[in-house]
Amino acid sequence: MARRKLSEFAEARSGDKGDGSNVGVFVRTQADYDLIRRVLTSERVKRHFAGICKGEVERYEAPNLLALNFILHDSLGGGGSESLRTDAQGKTHGMALLQMEIDVP
Repeated sequence: MARRKLSEFAEARSGDKGDGSNVGVFVRTQADYDLIRRVLTSERVKRHFAGICKGEVERYEAPNLLALNFILHDSLGGGGSESLRTDAQGKTHGMALLQMEIDVP
């Protein structure tokens, strides 16, 4: 096993959904998809964003796209027009998730 950042083999896109952020993570191979599907649980993503995500984290699978999509509820301090946060639209949440380190065979 080797410890690697997700950014070494995955990409992400994120944005706002009201007071929550939407983070999509996608990879290029079926093997990488099988790996992220196993290790990127809602609970693990919630722990990774513990400082900003006050609500639940939902995970949706898109196997035909080799992607996972996460909704981080109550993570934007009220949303784009209400929040005083630097990133009120959650545009950096994808890059933040890619900094997560996981064990890779």
